[in-house]
Amino acid sequence: MPRAIIIGSGVAGPATALFLQRAGWEVEIFEAAQEPDGYAGLFLNLATNGLAVLDQLGLREELVAAGHPAPEMTMWSSSGRALGTVPNGPAREPERGSVVVRRGILHQALRRAAQEAGIPITFGARLEQIEETHAAVRAFFADGRTAAGDVLVGADGVGSPTRRHIDPHAPDPAYSGLVGLGGFAHVPGLAPTPGAQHMLFGRRSFFGWLVRDDGEVYWFANITHPAADRAAVRNVSAEEWLAELRELHAGDPHPVPLILEHATGDVGGYPIDDLAHVPKWSSGRVVGVGDAVHATSPSAGQGASLALEDAITLARCLRDIPDRSAAFAEYQRLRQPRAEAVVGYAQAINRHKRVTKSRLGIAIRDAMLPMFLRKARDDTRNDWLYNHQVEWDVPAVGHRSGNSAR
Repeated sequence: MPRAIIIGSGVAGPATALFLQRAGWEVEIFEAAQEPDGYAGLFLNLATNGLAVLDQLGLREELVAAGHPAPEMTMWSSSGRALGTVPNGPAREPERGSVVVRRGILHQALRRAAQEAGIPITFGARLEQIEETHAAVRAFFADGRTAAGDVLVGADGVGSPTRRHIDPHAPDPAYSGLVGLGGFAHVPGLAPTPGAQHMLFGRRSFFGWLVRDDGEVYWFANITHPAADRAAVRNVSAEEWLAELRELHAGDPHPVPLILEHATGDVGGYPIDDLAHVPKWSSGRVVGVGDAVHATSPSAGQGASLALEDAITLARCLRDIPDRSAAFAEYQRLRQPRAEAVVGYAQAINRHKRVTKSRLGIAIRDAMLPMFLRKARDDTRNDWLYNHQVEWDVPAVGHRSGNSAR
């Protein structure tokens, strides 16, 4: 039985492990964090295409039940004018729409499925070095432990050390010009927003929210910010972020100031980066998946779903193509055009989120957006994002899953 070492237990790592085990591999996962945190992170969009992969793992219904179905996004101007409604899923098919779920719940579900399948997950294992021989690949961790296998899969995020092993000259993530913030709130009397998220192009910041049936508010903001030092941004306290956000959104329409007034708990702040045009996704016995080789900003709502697509595609290629190098090459051929198209799509959205200081610029934006969004509810041009299907039972050899990009 071939053996895979997987670095990272977020989304891509456990999903890859589960599909590889199904293909007849022995798998072990190593995670740098000291212990699992069921409440880590904020929330994310599980798009239609990602839910289709989770369905093949038997996890779709659990996550839909735990999440907030949001097949539509309603856009608002800084004056409180409704700009239009955009499908968050295939146009005119709300029953196939996307779901917003806490990141920790998704991670927890995938980890539990892996452990129930007998896949070991070792925490507190921070990767320091990778060595390859003609017969195996070995991972060396900061605590002194080592692990060997036939392949190593780097599911270790946008700052991936695996990517650097594959190609020391690989590109770095690029800063989008936006800092992402988010959190939770309970606002007395604020009505639920079933089936929708709301997005505001504020005067000085972009803001999004939804209200669950129990009254809990999920909210986020994207602040236009000069190139930021990641560590410095993460060291800003929740109180400081909330004070800044309350000032930025003080003149914006209801319910944004009210949500920020009632926001409680941690406020996660992070520079929004993306990563594209990574030339080498594999080298020898080592391959990358998810954000390690293509990271998209949250603006596309596709990060977790792309990672799930990677997981099933890589496992299919290793199942169906005997030569490891050929399997890795086919995996990259199938995945890279689509992943980079999604990154480009998110970059275009980010350009609209970045706030100009010019009042004229804001006025032009608010005047132009309704024209673009007038027929958005029925616009099928973005269906390529959601209708991409990767079927486990379809052989990888000679088959391209859906359309590689669109």
